[in-house]
Amino acid sequence: MAIQSILKMGDPRLLRVARPVLAWNTPELRALVADMYDTMRAASGAGLAAPQIGVDLQVVIFGSNEANPRYPGREAIPPTVLINPVVTPLGSEEEDDWEGCLSVPGLRGRVPRWQRVRYQGFDVEGAPIDRTVQGFHARVVQHECDHLAGVLYPMRMRDMRQWGFTEVLFPDLAPDTDD
Repeated sequence: MAIQSILKMGDPRLLRVARPVLAWNTPELRALVADMYDTMRAASGAGLAAPQIGVDLQVVIFGSNEANPRYPGREAIPPTVLINPVVTPLGSEEEDDWEGCLSVPGLRGRVPRWQRVRYQGFDVEGAPIDRTVQGFHARVVQHECDHLAGVLYPMRMRDMRQWGFTEVLFPDLAPDTDD
């Protein structure tokens, strides 16, 4: 379909709460998802939320069938369209790890996230999705779903000394366009 412009931190549209999707399998919803995939792939992202391209709907995509050069050594995540998601932590264990964001380009920070989560929602056709995941998969889901509530990863950070430019923190990574 089309590569869309990605909103950057500071744009007030990123701070809005997204509306739920009410109609499934529509041409408009399919076009949105196609644009999101084109945009995410063009930016080498691990995920993308509709608000990042200025659409106030509860739609996120994540995963890929290919290795992502910005996240070497991370487990593969199946390509997923998740609509109207609900994320539930499983247990109280959190883990701090590095995150980037397509809306916060060139920077990475250590962000606490639940280690294990259950996520529920729907695919484009309205079929239910219900998965229990951990590790990088759980981190990516939480990161993308945060966008639906107007939350960017720096808002979750506890230690701003653990935030910096990707090229300085991780000079061996591919040129950064962030997650």
